[in-house]
Amino acid sequence: MTEDQNINLVFAIGALVLVASALFSRRIGFGEIVRTALAWVAIFAIFIVGFSYQHEILAVWNRVSGEVTGANEQRVVGDTLRIRQSADGHFWVNATVNEMPVRFLIDSGATTTAMTLRIARDAGIEIGQSPFPVILTTANGSVEAQRATIQTLKVGTMIAADLPVVVAEEFGDSNVIGMNFLSQLKSWRVEGREMILEPQ
Repeated sequence: MTEDQNINLVFAIGALVLVASALFSRRIGFGEIVRTALAWVAIFAIFIVGFSYQHEILAVWNRVSGEVTGANEQRVVGDTLRIRQSADGHFWVNATVNEMPVRFLIDSGATTTAMTLRIARDAGIEIGQSPFPVILTTANGSVEAQRATIQTLKVGTMIAADLPVVVAEEFGDSNVIGMNFLSQLKSWRVEGREMILEPQ
């Protein structure tokens, strides 16, 4: 166990001992004690899980709320697109792929734009069937991906035609805009908590 897990375990045990002592001191029935103790165990378990995975839960919440409300804090000023940094520290943008709305993470560390297999198929992208897939190194290890081409990718006022992408089921739910799109712009930069994209 890690040090944080040990602290959480000690905290949970101590809290349960206090609850048990309070219950026994009230001289209530054994069945009621068991039911109350199980309820407190569930409450503490939820608390510990929530505390341990708070960053992951926040990231999921930001993604879901962005999808539902469309409030991804992006705005067009003239020809420039300004994107506010999300609470998870990343920059997410609502774009269209072949006229289909798709949410992307903008990642300047990614060489090529990447899409999940399901989204690529839904957008009508023709995926290559080469027997020699592209091997990509990701945070989760090596991934085999197929090459494909987005006919039209629109981000704000910026449109890229025939943009090469890589597609893989292992990408999960994450679509990524990489440098092969960003390099087509006049400029892109981060100022404070905003990313600014300027077209040619």
